[in-house]
Amino acid sequence: MKNSTQRLDKFLSNAGIASRRNIKKLLKSHILTVNGERIRESGFRIDPIKDILLLNGNAITQPQFEYFILNKPKGVISTTSDERGRRNVTSFIQTKLRLYPVGRLDKDTTGLILLTNNGELTHKLIHPKYHVPKIYLLKIKGVVLQHKIDMFKNGVILEDGITSPAIVKIVEENNTSTVLQVTLFEGKNRQIRRMCEKLELDLLELSRVAFGEIKIDNLKDGEYRKLSQDEVQLLEKAVER
Repeated sequence: MKNSTQRLDKFLSNAGIASRRNIKKLLKSHILTVNGERIRESGFRIDPIKDILLLNGNAITQPQFEYFILNKPKGVISTTSDERGRRNVTSFIQTKLRLYPVGRLDKDTTGLILLTNNGELTHKLIHPKYHVPKIYLLKIKGVVLQHKIDMFKNGVILEDGITSPAIVKIVEENNTSTVLQVTLFEGKNRQIRRMCEKLELDLLELSRVAFGEIKIDNLKDGEYRKLSQDEVQLLEKAVER
C-alpha cells in the first residue's frame, strides 16, 4: 500500500546516508539495490519494513531517530562540518548517528539549537508554513524607543521582504541597556540582527531560549541532553497543522 512506502531519498536521508540533495550523486557513484534490483532513481518508492536495501553490498536498516537540545556557545557554527576547522554544533553530541541541526544560529548567537537525524521532522520544523515559534532574548544598548518596538512587532522591511508580525516584551530596562524577549514565527537568515541594523539598534547579545514548546531552562553553556518522548511529541504536534 502507498501509505506504507516512502521515497528512497527520504529514507536514505533519515538513515544518515546523505542529505536529500546529494542522493542522486550517491546513486550514480555507488551501487544501491532494493530486493536485488539496482536503483538509480531517488524518487523510487520502498517499503522500509519489507524491502531489503543494500549499499555497496551492506544492509541499510530502518533508522532509529534521536533528538537532542544543545545550549550553543558563542563562536560555534551551526553546521555539520567546516572547511576552516571551526568547532560546530554536532561535535558536542556523543552519538554514533549522523545528526543535523534544526535550522541555524549564526556564529555569535548563543542558546537553544535542536539536533536530530529525523530529516522529515527537521524539514517541517524550519518550513515557514508551519510558523513554529522561536523565542529570543536581545540585550540592546541604551533605551529602546516605543516606536521601534512597535516596528519589531508589526514588521520591518528588509532586503528580502517585510518580516512577519512578532511578539515583543520588555524584560529589563535601565539607562545603559534594554533586554527584549522576541518571539518570531519565521526564520529569515540573520533576521533579528538585520532587523536591529535596520532600526539602528545596537545589539549587544542575542540568545535563543525556546523552539516551539522546548525551552532551554537550566542547560548550561555547551551542555546538551536528549529530548524526552513527551518533548518529541510536542515538536511533532507543532507541525501537524
